[in-house]
Amino acid sequence: MPESFDTPIDAIFHLAQELKELEQRAILVYEPIVNTIISNRSTDVRQIEQMLDGLLNFAGSDGGLRLFKLLCRYYWKIDQAATASYIHSYRDLWDNEESNSP
Repeated sequence: MPESFDTPIDAIFHLAQELKELEQRAILVYEPIVNTIISNRSTDVRQIEQMLDGLLNFAGSDGGLRLFKLLCRYYWKIDQAATASYIHSYRDLWDNEESNSP
């Protein structure tokens, strides 16, 4: 049975809390995988790109962005063009126009 809320603001606040919890759980899942990729010096492009694809969804949070940057720095040594593409994707998704103004 769906929860009921007194006001739309309550519903939005609840949704925001659930999204924050999802981000935290995602970081707990992604972090050991990213660390293993780096510590094992993996060159498995498919796995690295799967992780970057997933991390793009959470790169709006501090923890997600930290892992995304960490893996991008690692991947840069393997494939600069692909890494640059992920960085552009991040900017398209998460950078706001105010941070791009002079």
